[in-house]
Amino acid sequence: MTKIYAEIIGTMILIFLGNGVVANVVLSKTKGHSSKSAEWIIIALGWALAVFMGIIVSAPYSGAHMNPCVTISFAIIGKFDWEMVPYYIVSQLIGAMLGSLLVWLLYKDHFLATENEQEKLSVFVTVPSIKNFFWNFLSEVLATFFFIFISLYLTKGTILLQGQKHPVGIGSLEALPASLVVLGIILSLGGATGAAINPVRDMGPRIIYSIIILICGKGKNNWDYAFIPVIGPIFGSVLAAMFYLFLSNNL
Repeated sequence: MTKIYAEIIGTMILIFLGNGVVANVVLSKTKGHSSKSAEWIIIALGWALAVFMGIIVSAPYSGAHMNPCVTISFAIIGKFDWEMVPYYIVSQLIGAMLGSLLVWLLYKDHFLATENEQEKLSVFVTVPSIKNFFWNFLSEVLATFFFIFISLYLTKGTILLQGQKHPVGIGSLEALPASLVVLGIILSLGGATGAAINPVRDMGPRIIYSIIILICGKGKNNWDYAFIPVIGPIFGSVLAAMFYLFLSNNL
């Protein structure tokens, strides 16, 4: 039965992500539809590479969570200390704010030259293709569920030497699997909301942009939508961790 369950789950992931990317490209008003497809691929690749480089730098010291959903899910399955969760989340939020501030500084002249407020907002936060709180929330839950669930199965090889475990692998390329998971999730499941799959990825930049437009006196921040890319991913990550534990204990 374990083999049967594994085939069911594996094929479900295959079809959900496979058909999902087709839906993102061919259906109207998605992030990846028609003329926007090239832009969406560039964005997805850019985010995947960003994850890759972030992991390379932070993994040796912190484990490279970079996402409250990863931190919370690791704590749920017993691979991370709950006492450290608040510290990691605050650190991730600060990092997200600093990163978005650097984007604004680098592209400041281009922000000033851009008249479309929606496009400027999109640089900082996720914006749904069609605003519908229920379906937007469900989209974030599902995207994060599969992102976390798949990520929890990523493991690093080790060998036992003199009673201690030592990593064996391909150096910095150990970050590649996680980056590919992010790439696949964004391409296949990001068509509706942009797939935040990370609360601080949206909240940190939104705070910074709100400060910027407060100082400049022009712009919009869409705070009425802000709870979707925060609560949705957290809810999805909790479900993913619980499902992972269920499978681990029963299969």
